[in-house]
Order: sequence, then structure tokens, then C-alpha cells
Amino acid sequence: MSTRPSATPHATTSARHTAETRGLALGLLGVVIFALTLPMTRLAVGTPEAPLMSGLFIAMGRAAVAGALSAMLLWAQRAPWPQRADWWPLVLTALGVVFGFPLLTSIAMRHVGAVHASVIVGVLPLATAAVGALLHRQRPSPAFWACALLGTALVVAFALLRSGSAGLALHPADLLLLGAMLCAAVGYGYGARLSHHMRADAVICWALVLSLPVTVPLAALSWPQVAVPVVAWAAFGYVSVFSMWLGFFAWYRGLALGGTVRVSQVQLVQPFLGMLFAVPLLGERLDAVSLGFGLAVMVTVLAGRRMPVRGRG
Repeated sequence: MSTRPSATPHATTSARHTAETRGLALGLLGVVIFALTLPMTRLAVGTPEAPLMSGLFIAMGRAAVAGALSAMLLWAQRAPWPQRADWWPLVLTALGVVFGFPLLTSIAMRHVGAVHASVIVGVLPLATAAVGALLHRQRPSPAFWACALLGTALVVAFALLRSGSAGLALHPADLLLLGAMLCAAVGYGYGARLSHHMRADAVICWALVLSLPVTVPLAALSWPQVAVPVVAWAAFGYVSVFSMWLGFFAWYRGLALGGTVRVSQVQLVQPFLGMLFAVPLLGERLDAVSLGFGLAVMVTVLAGRRMPVRGRG
């Protein structure tokens, strides 16, 4: 009877470590690309006093551009069609990251600054972890949920503090941003699961192509009716090619290589990168309150990531 040499424990551990390292590097690249999304969106939508592109056009237009690029890439690669079981997860991925997150953030960013929005984004890692736990039929510990609730409470407290209202009322834009975080978490969760047996670029490409019958007509109907400065078009180009397309190549591949739980930790730096980018790009001020709440949310998320999550028996 012939025996096939098996991998030694050391070799297996080394290979796993290499995959995790590559996954973390790709995940960090994706986060850096995504961190510019909010400042660039703010540049494209303008302010209530000086509006530029509409939130609907930015969301649908960027998806339409990225969808056209995706169709060309899939055709050039002669990519196989997704399996029947993958279509519904692709629809949910598209609803989360092609429609939900871009549309809600594009509408919200006309009314709040990028520094403010970056603090709200700080809750995204815990939202992603919570959705991932549900998708993978895991059972987070009570301590995990406590951290999740505390992080959410900090974000809500910050939004209330900055709402400018006499009473305890959230600005509608903050509610849109919180909804966007939930949409992103759902899209990340389903996209990461698909990336275990599909190419990372194919996941986002098929989600975008699947959305073209909706995104193209809506982009055409919401095309800007007034002159828009070049800087706004440049920002639109960034969110179309990088935020909506290339960033997901790195992000989904990183999640597949290094694991969702470990790689999603690099999202911790996204709020601070967003704040730092907003200062030179938009001339916003990074004040102590925003920085303090951002640090508090980061610590809470980091603590939550360390809490045990058990599989369902």
C-alpha cells in the first residue's frame, strides 16, 4: 500500500500564516481605498448651500460605471456564469454594497462633514462581525454583544451631541449613515462567503453586472442638469473605479485568504484615515471631540473582536 507524504504541522502552520499575512495586507489596501470614499463623496455632492451632483446620481452612476467595467472584465476573462445557488447571495451582496451603502451615504454626505461621518463608520467592524456570526451560524458571547451595544451607543451619543438640536434628536443624515453601515455589513458578509469558492473580483463584478438593468436607467434619469466642476467629476471617478470596483478586489480576496474575523480588524483604521483625508481634501477641522469619540469607538470594537464566538452545536 503506497503512502502519500502529508504536510507537517510546521508547514501547515507556515502556509496558514502566509495566507493570513497576505489577507491582512490586501484587506488594509482595501480599507485605504474605502477610507477616501466619504471625503470624495462629499466633494461630489457638495453642501446644502452649494449642491453639486445628487446622491442618487452618484450612487447609481458609480455602480453603472463599475458595472460596465465589470462586464468587460468578465467577458475578457471568459468567466463562467455563477452557480444557481450563488445568485441569491449575489443579489444580497448587490443590495448591500451596490445600492444600500452608496445611496444612503451619498444622500447623507451633503448634510454632514466627512470627519463627522467617519466617526459613525467606526461601528462598521462590529456590524460586519455580527452579520458574519449570523451567516456562519456562530454564537457570539454576551460580552461581544455588550461591546457591540456600547460601540453603537457611543456613535449615537456622538451624533446626538453634534445634531445641533435642542432636544435628543438624531440628524436624519446620521440615521442614513447607520443604515448604510448595516447595508455594508450585509454586503461584506455575503460577498466574503462567496469569495471562498468564487474569485474575489468575480464576486463584485457579478453583483455589479446583475445591477446594471437598474443602475443605468436611474443614472441617466438623475444626470446633473447644471454645470459641475472638474473636481466633482474627479471625485465621482474615484468612487466609481476605486471605491465601487478595485477596492473590492483587494477586500474580498483579503477576507477569503485571512478569514473574515481576523482581516476585518483592519477596518479599525478606516475612520481615522477618513478623518485624516478629510482635512487636506475638504479643509475640515479634526477637533478633539471627534477624535475622542473615534478613539473610544475603536477601543470598543477592538475589545469586541477579542470576545469569544462559538459555533452552534
